[in-house]
Amino acid sequence: MAQIDFGGTTEEVITSEEFTLEKARDVLKKETVAILGYGVQGPGQALNMRDNGVDVIIGQREGGVSWDRAVADGFIPGKTLFSIEEAAKRGTTIQYLLSDAGQVAMWPKVKECLNLGDALYFSHGFSIVYKDQTGIIPPDDVDVILVAPKGSGTTVRRNFLDGSGINSSFAVHQDHTGRAKDRTLAMGIAIGSGYLFQTTFENEVYSDLTGERGVLMGCLAGVMEAQYKLLRKHGHSPSEAFNETVEELTQSLIRLVAENGMDWMFANCSTTAQRGALDWSPRFRDAVAPVFDELYESVISGKETKRTLDSNSAPDYREQLKKELDEIHNSEMWKTGTSVRSLRPENRK
Repeated sequence: MAQIDFGGTTEEVITSEEFTLEKARDVLKKETVAILGYGVQGPGQALNMRDNGVDVIIGQREGGVSWDRAVADGFIPGKTLFSIEEAAKRGTTIQYLLSDAGQVAMWPKVKECLNLGDALYFSHGFSIVYKDQTGIIPPDDVDVILVAPKGSGTTVRRNFLDGSGINSSFAVHQDHTGRAKDRTLAMGIAIGSGYLFQTTFENEVYSDLTGERGVLMGCLAGVMEAQYKLLRKHGHSPSEAFNETVEELTQSLIRLVAENGMDWMFANCSTTAQRGALDWSPRFRDAVAPVFDELYESVISGKETKRTLDSNSAPDYREQLKKELDEIHNSEMWKTGTSVRSLRPENRK
């Protein structure tokens, strides 16, 4: 493990230099990794491991879009593509990558398929941490492990192909075999992690749910909408409002932050922009701090879990989700975004 100073606090991280791909292959050489669910995280992790020489099979409901996607990606029905239950029986490391609601629904069947010494792998602490609501309590004779990529499944695959990898957290919840940590690290390297940092199932799900609802998605979407509407209210054109709200952020500034940090980005903007950002940043921070306090409490109390499970288990879930997503898609702001993106040079070729 490498000792890294993160802002004055030292943490241990694992890279492919400390835990090589060759070592990962050796740890996994007798394993069959069964990926249950081929939706969000499944494809990226499956394809990366297959490319890295790991024995991978898929478990998915036959006849759906995800089954067809697995076939298109080269998984063969009856050979490397099976029903969820059949894949779970054949696997020695079972990646439980169904949706949170899907994990709850399938758990009674999947639990019956687990064998002595198997590893039950998660990419989210949700089902284990909120076991009182999910009912997912693994048997004592299996390892229970986690590797959680800090990004979407699409990014897991894209970053692997461009050679950069995506950072992941890892945790061991239950070590029956005495090999749980090695299995976890091997899986983390095999799916193409840029580096791995240690966490717990609890900390992973608390930070993940907060991040998704906060800066990464919910807060970002809300703040963008508020600024766009403000500019439109004061007579700015849709193109101007969108460019000043979204396009400049995604096509310029956030790239500078990614490369060298917020301070570097500030230092490489105009002096007028610097002054305004430095003056207004604390005001926005203080304004949203109470909302984040409320959000975190809602996460750790299980309120967010209940809402997620209730919503995603409803018989009309997909129809209601489509309505909500269509409302965003059909808004002036994001229709403007479609037009703006079409005008990027790379899209006009």
